[in-house]
Amino acid sequence: MRSGQRLGRLRGHGPGRLHGHRLGRRFGWFWGAYGTSALGTWLAFGAFPLIAIRVLHAGPAEVAALSSVGAAVGAAVAVPLGPWVEFRRKRTVLIATDLVRFAALLTIPAAFALGALTFLQLLLVSVVVAAADITFRAASGAYLKTLLAAEDLLVANARFESTAWTTTIIGPPLGGAAIGLLGPVATVVADAVSYLLSALGIRAAGGHEPPPGRRETARVRAGDLLDGWRFILADATLRPLFFNTALFNGLVMAAQPLLAVLMLGRFGFAPWQYGLAFAAPSIGGLLGSRLARPLVTRFGQHQVLVVAGALRALWPVGLAFLGPGTGGLLLVTGVELGLIFCCGVFNPVQATYRLERTATDRVTRTLSAWAVSTKASTALLTAVWGVLGSLFGPRAAIGLAGVLLLATPLLLPRRAAARLPGPEPSPSRT
Repeated sequence: MRSGQRLGRLRGHGPGRLHGHRLGRRFGWFWGAYGTSALGTWLAFGAFPLIAIRVLHAGPAEVAALSSVGAAVGAAVAVPLGPWVEFRRKRTVLIATDLVRFAALLTIPAAFALGALTFLQLLLVSVVVAAADITFRAASGAYLKTLLAAEDLLVANARFESTAWTTTIIGPPLGGAAIGLLGPVATVVADAVSYLLSALGIRAAGGHEPPPGRRETARVRAGDLLDGWRFILADATLRPLFFNTALFNGLVMAAQPLLAVLMLGRFGFAPWQYGLAFAAPSIGGLLGSRLARPLVTRFGQHQVLVVAGALRALWPVGLAFLGPGTGGLLLVTGVELGLIFCCGVFNPVQATYRLERTATDRVTRTLSAWAVSTKASTALLTAVWGVLGSLFGPRAAIGLAGVLLLATPLLLPRRAAARLPGPEPSPSRT
């Protein structure tokens, strides 16, 4: 789940407060809920394709549709939910989306047990889960902003980032072992239960949430669907960051299938080697997220955002030099380690920067538009790079993505953002 009112250093928070920073009981429950659902997601990583292949005997086209079409349609479904959620209590929305994911995922093992599981059901569940994911992330950003003071947002986002990379490290190996022993449906059950536990954790957080802003009409109008994009594009600092994120994420993800073709096909790496090359470097994300706050305290938010954002773009071009054997494995591991470390620093700073630049009554629509655009650009660029890989070869397409990524730092904000006018509501922590 899961980057300015504060310029330069975070005032009032010296180095002595970097460790053991307490954010209150309510945040603790929220953080625990996030970690539980994140672990469940990574335990079930790759479960749907495995079920499609091993249980339903699906072909390559169907498996590709499961991952791309499901996410794309889910993003489209989430578009009207952003404006609707903006004027609802966010804690209620978070619990509801967790329960929706819990119920949707449980239909998979239920249908499997009855011998009635179909590919269409897998596709529909993937759409529901994708739409609920986007809605949850957008609402969670708005909820976090009401939960904590502005100077605590970076600490919170760094903890979320650290938790995300920790579950990335431990989740897939545990899930792989569970799949080997019990089959892929078992990890879907674990994922479903994690959402139920997340809902219970958010409910246990309790406390008072400020009422959402009122709107003139109860219905969502057609023009409301574009509000999130209007807010982003009208902000001189969010606008370049938005395009930077969409292009960077899209190009990085577009190269991944081609890299898999090279490693698992042409160069004959074993599946465990392929998994190791991406799981082990996640330690870099954990370290980067731990350093994000100290770096911002020392050098300032804007400088860390720009430097980390630029450094992360330097690594992927190295994947074009991939070769067979131990050297190739070390190359991929080293590139991914550097890339993920820089992302570990950049992501929580970017998440905080984005929240601080967005008024509380616009957070949900803004984050929803951001997530939808990122997913759409990733799907589009992945499809384009699949064609380029077929025409010019995987190595050339990976190299082209790496070269284009070198230009993405030009889209980072060039100046520190001015403070937003108007006071923000003071959150109450217990």
